[in-house]
Order: sequence, then C-alpha cells, then structure tokens
Amino acid sequence: MSYEKEADVILSSNAVFTGVFDKPIPASIAVTDNKITAIGSKEEIKSQAGLDTRIYDYDDQLIIPGFHDFHVHIMSGIVMENGVNLEAARSEEEAAQMVKRYADEHPNEEWIIGVGWDAGYWDGQQLPHRSSLDQVVPDRLVLLNHAEMHYAWVNSKTLEYCGINQDTEHPSYGYIQKDENGDPTGILYEKATKLVDQYAFDFSEEKERELLDKFLKLAASVGVTSVNDMYGDGNEKYYGLFNEFDEESKLTIRIHILPSIDFELEKLKQWRNEFTTDKLQFSGLKGFMDGVITSRTAYLVGPYGDSPDTCGELVYSPGEIKEKVVKADREGFRMRFHAIGDGAVRLALDAFEEAQKANGKRDARHTIEHIEIIHEDDIPRFRELGVLASMQPELMAQSERETYSTRIGPEKEPYIFPINTLKSAGVTVGLGTDFRVATLNPLLEIYRAVTRVSSDGRPWHVYECIPLAEALKDYTKSPAYGTFREEELGTLEVGKLADIVVLDRNLFEAPAEEILETKVKLTMSDGEIVYQDNDSRM
Repeated sequence: MSYEKEADVILSSNAVFTGVFDKPIPASIAVTDNKITAIGSKEEIKSQAGLDTRIYDYDDQLIIPGFHDFHVHIMSGIVMENGVNLEAARSEEEAAQMVKRYADEHPNEEWIIGVGWDAGYWDGQQLPHRSSLDQVVPDRLVLLNHAEMHYAWVNSKTLEYCGINQDTEHPSYGYIQKDENGDPTGILYEKATKLVDQYAFDFSEEKERELLDKFLKLAASVGVTSVNDMYGDGNEKYYGLFNEFDEESKLTIRIHILPSIDFELEKLKQWRNEFTTDKLQFSGLKGFMDGVITSRTAYLVGPYGDSPDTCGELVYSPGEIKEKVVKADREGFRMRFHAIGDGAVRLALDAFEEAQKANGKRDARHTIEHIEIIHEDDIPRFRELGVLASMQPELMAQSERETYSTRIGPEKEPYIFPINTLKSAGVTVGLGTDFRVATLNPLLEIYRAVTRVSSDGRPWHVYECIPLAEALKDYTKSPAYGTFREEELGTLEVGKLADIVVLDRNLFEAPAEEILETKVKLTMSDGEIVYQDNDSRM
C-alpha cells in the first residue's frame, strides 16, 4: 500500500465507529491536510507515518465521526449558557433567589439573562410575577427565558426600559400578560419577547466576537464539529461575524445557516450565493408553524386536554404558509419548520405536499423540527413526501410528565416525541439540542434517545427507545444528509473531511448510564485538533 504524501495525523483504536457499520471495528485512520486518506489496520496504516506524523493510540476508547448538531441557536444560546441557569428551581421564590445570587456575583453586567425556569415543576404551577424579581433585583435589567424559550419573565425595571406598559399592544403572534388593572405581569409570550430581546441582545462587536469564540470552544469540548444555526433570534445580524471568522480561519466548526422564510426571496437568494464555503454554508429557510405545549400555543388536532376551548395557535394561516412554501420551493429552497403540535406537523406536511403538486417532486429534503406530538395518520406521510424529522430527545426529558400529559390529553399521550415510531416508518431523523433550550452536549441527547429516561427518572414510552448505533448515526450521518453533505461528512470514510471525535470509553461496551459520564478526549475539525484532553501516543 503506497501513498503520495505522509499523514499529518494517525488515530488508532480497537473501537472505531465509522457510521458505515453498526458496531465499532479495530482500525487506524490516517488524516492528511483536512481529509481522511486511509482507514485500515495499524499495520496497514503505519506506512503512512513520517517523521512529522502525530500518532495517537486510544486503546479501547471510542473513535466516531464529529457530532453534527442539527438544531442550534449559536449566539442567543451562548448568552444563555453564560447566564443564570434556573433549571433546578422548584419555586418562584427559589428562582428569584438564584437570580439574586447571580446578580450579586456579576455586579457589572447591565443585563441579567437566564433560562430554564418551568412553573410546571413548581408548587401550584402558577406563572411567576415581576414583583418577585423586583424584590431581589429592583434596579437591574432582567430577562429570564422559560425552558422552552417561547416565553419570558422580566421585572418592572425591564418593562419600563423597553417601554412595555398598559398601552402597549400585543404584537402579531405574541401576547403581553396583564393583570385585572391592565398592568403587565412580567410574562411575555412568543413574539412579545422580541420587545425585550432587541435591547438585551444589542452587543458591541467586541462582545459578539467574544461570545462566538466561547461557543466555538464549548462546541470543541463536547465534540461538536458541525451545527445548523436556526433562525429564531434575529441571528441574520451575525452572518457577517461568522463570515469574518471564516475568512480569518477562526471557525473551528462548520456552520450551516437558515434565515427566516419571511425575508424577501431576493435577499434569501443573495445569502444563498454568498455563503458557500466548507465552513460557512447557506442551508435553507426556517419558519415557525406554532408555539409550545406548556403555553398552549402549540397547534393541536383537536382541543387541549386541560383547556377544551383552544387548539393552540398558528403563526400563519394555512393559506399563508402554503403560499410561502410553494414560492420558496419553486426557487429551489429547502425549508425547515418548527412544528410541535400534531396540528402544526400536519399543516407542515400539507404545505410540502402542496409544493410538490405545484412545482413537481424533487430531492428537497424539507424538514420538520421538534415533532413533540404526531397524529397516527401523518406518520407515513413523511416518507411519502421525502420529509426529514429534526428532534431533540432532551426536550422530552425536560418536560414535567404529568403536566405535559394532562395538557395534551390521553388520546395524544402514546405519540409523544415519537423518534422510534418515525424511524420505523422509514423517516430520516437528525438529532440536536435546540441549544440553549438544552445544553450543547450531544451525549445527553444520545442518552435520552437510547433510554427515554425522563426528568422523573423513569423511562417515558420505552417503545420509542432507539439503539446506540442509530442514535450515533442520527447525530452524525443523518444531519450530514440533512444538509446535503453526505458525500463530505457524517461517516469515517476515505475521502471525507476529517471531522473526528474520540470519547473516553467504548459506549458499546458500557452500561447506558455511563453515557452521561463520558467525556471527549479529542476533537478534530477539518483535520485540525481543536480540543484535546490527556492523550496517549503510540
């Protein structure tokens, strides 16, 4: 076996999960420049080694393709990641005290930004009020996003600063909760949160660069080498920043951008033509069908189990969304829609079907995001229409089970977060985090997908568990396919880009519980080692 050029790096292990097979194999991987140039036995690959080749032997530790998070929000996510985390709060008072501690520890931050509170876990399950924040941080600006990021809790100072008062009208697809006197309570739903976001996320260029750098370091530390940055926080304003990092060779992950479907088609075409590098690519359009279950803004087929007077809400009328999809599809755009309720999922499928009828069938790889609930009749339609599913197992675990089940009603209960149901029906499923709805760590999502263990420590619908090999493929191979990059990414094969991760144990030989304890030993992105824990050399 002869090679034109010696390898820059050789990685070896008795457990290499290439994604081509369902089990790890003993192998060595040669990397030259930014590509995998050979895979074989140690004996076969050692002839690629030269004097300057860096050689790493990981014994029985698992080598896998780089993780590809199919759904993140880079900039807003990293802000939340570095803010106050309220996931552990079990009452409004406890959450307020956590905010106070954070404020005391960060006296120079103008905004106190947090995420993760969920009144479903609190006694009485009542939504919080601005007054409890006023008691602990009356003179600081506070923005606390709910765990699902579709509504927020703010204090009086923030309401005043952002000009939100009795006279402020509700935005389209948004709601400002007010008390019996017409005063805002401090809870803002859906697009009403943008009345605050526009100020809270107004950062200097220096701060934006600092935040992106933090995200890249975080991603490398958890083995994420590619992401799909989904519209949702006005993130198009960061495209220039991403491009700067790309031009300066500072991007240590591959970013696939998806701006809002609401932009003019000409602007979207401009972005599509502009972002085409290996590290920064336009990937399609993102839209919203509905909201979330906890606020009863997710759109259901039939009424909510605990509120029979509502089926939830749609962002657009069915006619509007079908028109948008048909027009965008005609221009060759792929689309991905947030659709949590079974009614929203059905409408997304209807819109994609309408586009096929109007424009003809093509390899569009349109995708539906989240799919927390699905109607049985719509399951086969994914494969029939060639639609992909983008899902986040940790969101299942975050939901307080009794509250969630009561809200949707017993008839919908069997079809909650139906990952295995969709895969069994031949649907391509890509996994991700919806960062910062959940932490960026892929291993947490894989653990949830494999075990279905929920927040109460019990499995929730074990028939929706998937095998470890499938979970790993759905975090590597499927997202590569979902971004039209299956020829370059997603598996460890000769000729593919060298995005490779080493874990500190062979997950195929360990109990499922150890997935949560697993750490990344090394992350390689585009042939460069961007993160490294204690390595061992041959």
